Amino acid sequence: MFNTLHEECGVFGIFENKTAHVAQSAYLALFALQHRGQEACGIAVNDDGVFSHYKGDGLVPDVFTPENLQKLGTGNMAIGHVRYSTTGGKNPNNIQPLVIRHIKGNLAVAHNGNLVNAPDLRRQFELGGAIFHGTSDTESIAYSIVTERLACKSTEEAIAKVMNHIKGAYSCIVMTATKLIAFRDPMGFHPLCFGKTSDGAYVVASESCALDTIGAELIREIKPGEIITISKEGIKSDTTHCKEKGAMCVFEYIYFARPDSVIENASVHHARIKAGKFLAKENPVDADIVIGVPDSGIDAAIGYSQESKIPYGIGFIKNRYIGRSFIQPSQCERNDAVKIKLNIVKENIKGKRVIMIDDSIVRGTTCARIVKLLREAGAKEVHMRVSSPPFKHPCYFGTDIDSCDNLIACQYNTIEEIANQIGADSLAYLSVEATHRLAEKCTIGFCDGCFTGNYPIEVPKEQFKDKFETKLSENAMYYQVLD
Repeated sequence: MFNTLHEECGVFGIFENKTAHVAQSAYLALFALQHRGQEACGIAVNDDGVFSHYKGDGLVPDVFTPENLQKLGTGNMAIGHVRYSTTGGKNPNNIQPLVIRHIKGNLAVAHNGNLVNAPDLRRQFELGGAIFHGTSDTESIAYSIVTERLACKSTEEAIAKVMNHIKGAYSCIVMTATKLIAFRDPMGFHPLCFGKTSDGAYVVASESCALDTIGAELIREIKPGEIITISKEGIKSDTTHCKEKGAMCVFEYIYFARPDSVIENASVHHARIKAGKFLAKENPVDADIVIGVPDSGIDAAIGYSQESKIPYGIGFIKNRYIGRSFIQPSQCERNDAVKIKLNIVKENIKGKRVIMIDDSIVRGTTCARIVKLLREAGAKEVHMRVSSPPFKHPCYFGTDIDSCDNLIACQYNTIEEIANQIGADSLAYLSVEATHRLAEKCTIGFCDGCFTGNYPIEVPKEQFKDKFETKLSENAMYYQVLD
């Protein structure tokens, strides 16, 4: 997928019953979660209550050189994070895990998601004299936990109280001096699972592929609203907040998650194959070859080929040595990335009627470039099929779609107009109804607000930018500017 959704974040935690090279385990797991965030990463290690941490901008192997890993030392716990910013910009203080030193001990927090009431929370804390070092909503979560912890017997008890007033999407891992705590918002917007290694270590991660990488066996998903506490006494579960059916982001199956992950008992790979089959049933077209845009369009292309009986072929060769193009901050940079990222297999394209499968279209500019590349390679026709519905509404829960102004589906009245804009002979999307049938074994419901405008919880009427990242002349009325 190109020029489309920015990814969310990925979190990982490990609890050993002995001193071990937990930073190495976190490092390997973050490798597996790299697809969820390529902007920055970090690891925090707990050695008998003493925390050490390292983080920086860039990919996991670039940030964590052998020397930097060695500096983290050994311990019995570690948490890690890969980031793409949705709330808060490229401030180095926003890189997670956040390590907090407070009166009752060390605390480290890693968060995937987005709070809809983060501006309100931050303002409350600031009016009480709190000093924020970054601009992400994760800091509001940390402040909330510390505040409640002052009056509670345990961190998990504090978290249970915090969940009463933080609103939105959060899959979090918290590390204290003696415990590893994982909790998920009551709607379960983003995945969070836990498992166990052969030597008895417990691990928590955004996706099961991270567990596979370090040789851990998946136990189950953490339930929407559940708090899991891991300590020397074992695992304890608090399901007080487990009152909703759940509404996980359906785009986890369409794009975000790695295809080898299993989320809520459903294979991501099989869900994408099914998306392609549904797409072929709903939007058939006569053609000679079906191709997929690497990587997340390939499984759907295979499914489309299986259902339509039109041969599947390789249309693009992907350069594996650069990051995903959409992760680039500007359109110019994204276009430059696409130029060196994809090359057309001309022998498979020339003179052919081509069906090109991608997982989504957001802005459409890079998509148009890819269609043009197929034309230049000699494609007789280019029919684009998209394994998701059109994006018509902002996402408030951790996906970087903050304005309808940036969505091509909101700029044109018909699909035919969009097809003309990107240069395709025809264009069709997967239906909303079909997306709800992609993962039939999934144990919770789905959020499709970005397609329908129907959100599972109340959302702000407008999205405010952080006052420290907005010029005074553009500052939202929400904030007071004080001299």
